[in-house]
Amino acid sequence: MKHLLLIQVGESGRTARLGTAVAAGAKQSGAAIELRHVRAEQAAVDDLLWADGLLIGTPEKLGYMAGLLKDFFDRTFYPAEGRTLGLPYALFVSAGNDGSGTARAVERIATGYRWKAVAEPLIVIGEPDDAALAQCRELGEAMAAGLAAGIF
Repeated sequence: MKHLLLIQVGESGRTARLGTAVAAGAKQSGAAIELRHVRAEQAAVDDLLWADGLLIGTPEKLGYMAGLLKDFFDRTFYPAEGRTLGLPYALFVSAGNDGSGTARAVERIATGYRWKAVAEPLIVIGEPDDAALAQCRELGEAMAAGLAAGIF
């Protein structure tokens, strides 16, 4: 069984709604995966080392990722260095602007970890509507199915 880690910032608000939809998609995929859904401030290096795939959710904060996600990266980079090479990941962003700065910042950090993006960043601008939540479910489902099938 493959392990899928979903790390997100916040337990309420827009990003939490997106994360709930991503998790629902992963669960409804029917794939043989174990999902661990953790808030960024509680996630630890052991969670990261457990994962065979990673979903990352953050709000856009001043054109950047949330500080709690950056804190997760700061706490785990050196302990995980060289131990998560090629880890497949996907990003979802709750944006008030265009989300591009947030996506670029996460992509740069993921490059440092030497992770592999398996989807374009999913950027939802403003209040999530039904279409945005459906895209989030599809992201979770695709990641779970691809991981279980050995595509990623």
